[in-house]
Amino acid sequence: MNILYVGDVMGEVGIRVVEQILPNLRSDKQIDLVIAQAENVSEGKGMTTADYRRLRAAGVDGFSGGNHTMNRPELAPLLSDPASPVIGPANMPDCPGPGYKYVGAGDKQVLMVSLLGQIVGKDADKPVSNPLLTIDEILARESDNARCIVVNFHGDFSSEKVVIGHYLDGRVTAVVGDHWHVPTADARVLPAGTAHITDVGMCGVLNSSLGVEYDSIIPRWKTGRPTKNLLADEPPFQFNALLVEVGDQGLAAAVEHLQIMLQG
Repeated sequence: MNILYVGDVMGEVGIRVVEQILPNLRSDKQIDLVIAQAENVSEGKGMTTADYRRLRAAGVDGFSGGNHTMNRPELAPLLSDPASPVIGPANMPDCPGPGYKYVGAGDKQVLMVSLLGQIVGKDADKPVSNPLLTIDEILARESDNARCIVVNFHGDFSSEKVVIGHYLDGRVTAVVGDHWHVPTADARVLPAGTAHITDVGMCGVLNSSLGVEYDSIIPRWKTGRPTKNLLADEPPFQFNALLVEVGDQGLAAAVEHLQIMLQG
């Protein structure tokens, strides 16, 4: 079985990139299941139900979340519905739903889990449950049911992203870090069989700061005066994802980071 985890889908441009790349990629790489990071889908914060439907139509099977998950209250029913393939972080207080759900891949069921790092940007002061204790509780609860497990870790600190990969090595299929929107060059199968990358990157505008125009950031940085983040929309565009080949025992047999560039 081949599983693709798609990095942060950033705004309208990110949606269009996924719509353009994913259908053919699924066929070319014989991908059985696609999970995408959905916390930045709609204008950079959260995901509307309309954009959810667009990404589903493009071939995304499951959706993980991050600190912006609840910026769109209309998503709450999907988060709460056990049959809906949408989750927010399991360790983020006041986020509806359990933070983990099963997603079908043919005749197989894959457990996807979303976790939030303990330090995340402007939300660093907000309370968050310990992600190691949270994932231990989930795995203890679901160990008899889950053979293939994909854990998304949404955080700022590389140390947290690296450590949780090794903490879960041999216990889950893959641990995929994101939130930076910049891919790291460390995709590999860890010693006990878990696929890992510190950050998978994003889908959206290449020449930007996390999908935001430089001209809306540099003046704020230079002068200290507040400015509004404006989402970039000019090509070239990028598509970043992690492709995991799952072995017979539910662990990773191989892993590959994919980065595809579009000129328009």
